[in-house]
Amino acid sequence: MPVVVLIVVGALAGVLATRLMRENTDLPTAMVIGVIGAVVGGLGFRFLMTSASWVGAFVLALLGSLALIWVWQRFSGR
Repeated sequence: MPVVVLIVVGALAGVLATRLMRENTDLPTAMVIGVIGAVVGGLGFRFLMTSASWVGAFVLALLGSLALIWVWQRFSGR
C-alpha cells in the first residue's frame, strides 16, 4: 500500500511541480519526475521525522520534485 501511495502522491506532485517551474514536459515525464522527487523528499522526511502524514508526504514530494527540476534545468543548459 505505501508504494502505491508514493506513486500517486509523487505523480501529482510532479505534475504540479512542472507547472510551478514552468517546465514544458509531457504528462508521463512530469509523473516520473514527481515519483523520483517523492522518493527524494520521502527519504529526507524520514530522516527528519519518524511519522508521516499524507499532507507532509505531498509537501515533501513537491519540494523534491521542484529540486529535481531545478537541477535538471541547471545541467541541461536552460
